[in-house]
Amino acid sequence: MTEMVIDKRRVAESFSRAASSYDQAAKFQRQVGSNLLARLPERFAPQAIIDLGCGTGYFTRALTQRYQQPVMGLDLAEGMLHFANSQSIAESSWVVADAEALPLKTGSQDLIFSSLALQWCPDLLRALTQAAQALRPGGCLAFSTLVEGTLTELQQAWQTVDGFVHVNRFMPLDDLQQLLAMAGFGRWHCEVEEHVLRYSQLSGLTQELKALGAHNLNAGRPGGLTGRARLRALTQAYESFRQPAGLPATYQVAQILMFKES
Repeated sequence: MTEMVIDKRRVAESFSRAASSYDQAAKFQRQVGSNLLARLPERFAPQAIIDLGCGTGYFTRALTQRYQQPVMGLDLAEGMLHFANSQSIAESSWVVADAEALPLKTGSQDLIFSSLALQWCPDLLRALTQAAQALRPGGCLAFSTLVEGTLTELQQAWQTVDGFVHVNRFMPLDDLQQLLAMAGFGRWHCEVEEHVLRYSQLSGLTQELKALGAHNLNAGRPGGLTGRARLRALTQAYESFRQPAGLPATYQVAQILMFKES
């Protein structure tokens, strides 16, 4: 199984810095989270709800509206929570928390919703088992995560330039499914969506990743500034992917529903 090397301190700092710019650049994230929300069963009526990795609180508010229940937003990035609190008009609460060490009582939750957050967990199985422990019987963990094949164009372009790690590594789908089977849930379903975003110039993609706080956070990244010569070489390499609609950036998104046995 592929080893994930992620510095969670850097993740928290990066997303905290991006709090004020995140919503303007998050169209793709909104679509993924909306697709996840739409997958929840219509007759499912949770009362105790967590938005795990809530970011700016967009889906915390959407969950509150859908279920007419207060929702607790948890995130590793304190800056995101401060921003979420400033934008909130609902009776939400905000807690700094690590998905691998949830500050939740055993069997206290009906729904844990998490969109595009758990890919930043070095030990995803621990995060899944923590969620399972916090859920009541019949409760649901609904989460989306990025898998291998995400930003493959950017990764391939960088490989022609140098040998450093410039693009976040994501888990192979087979590895993810193994973890889902080991996490202690009664039943689960995983479906992969492919999203292809298009940009007129490479700078549009790189600036968006920076605004989202989702630029390169893996070990093995190059230190210092990226030289102009390397950026020119990267731009030239990425141009080989250009299509009539623009430069593609592919995201592979696993949409997952997991139910705890009643």
